[in-house]
Amino acid sequence: MMLPMTRTTVTLDPDVEQLLRDVMQHRRQSFKEALNQAIRSGLTNRQRGAPEPPFVAQTHAMGELRSGIDPLRLNQMVDELEVDAFITSTARLARREKGARRPRQR
Repeated sequence: MMLPMTRTTVTLDPDVEQLLRDVMQHRRQSFKEALNQAIRSGLTNRQRGAPEPPFVAQTHAMGELRSGIDPLRLNQMVDELEVDAFITSTARLARREKGARRPRQR
């Protein structure tokens, strides 16, 4: 049984659009055919319970760290830097607002 066609506006991320355009060119399909096939394939595989590939973290060698920097506490250092940046930007905004509220003297 053929369902009636539905016209829908879809906003694609640039990388997804490029993937579709590559498939269109490779298979010599229209945009509509390539999009429908990609969606149908993705949803069908998911319904079948196709296992998703395991997540693999990309690691990079950090090289030599300066003395005094504990690589096991880098997250704590990032947190402290974020707090410092937040305090600085909050103080800057407070000064700006305080200056904007003060009437100018002539």
